[in-house]
Amino acid sequence: MIKISREWATPLTIGVFALMSVTGLLMFFHLDSALQKTVHEWAGWVVVSAAALHVSANWLGFKRYFKPGIGAAVIALCALLIGASFIPLGGAAGASQSPPAIAMRALSQAPLSSVAPLFGKSVPQARQALAAADIVLPDDQASLASVIGADRERLGQALRALAQP
Repeated sequence: MIKISREWATPLTIGVFALMSVTGLLMFFHLDSALQKTVHEWAGWVVVSAAALHVSANWLGFKRYFKPGIGAAVIALCALLIGASFIPLGGAAGASQSPPAIAMRALSQAPLSSVAPLFGKSVPQARQALAAADIVLPDDQASLASVIGADRERLGQALRALAQP
């Protein structure tokens, strides 16, 4: 059995926190690549594990934060924020009302004949660009959503294909 030691549990926590911070910031500012998004999602499991190991290795010191004081108040505030994060804001549960989400939904649901000119393309050029991304629409009045559904990653691929000069 591996002994949980601060010698490796704390550096693991620091390292994976740094990884999550960098990839999270890149994702926030939409500067990430597909690999960074994947690394961020899987590293989330590592950060949870590393934090649990870190707490385990430092349990005696960690317990003091649950005594009345600023530490307990911070933990309680974070617990409240976790609970509040499950409350849907505006619209139906899970519906996003952000301007980028509204624009993406409009692009995905509009017919190709309306979307192509937005990218400076004729409909045949748009169909060719989409076909290169393995997205084939049955006709010029079909929408991207009619073929790819609500798959945001595929929508991103389609829009990137249309945006290519």
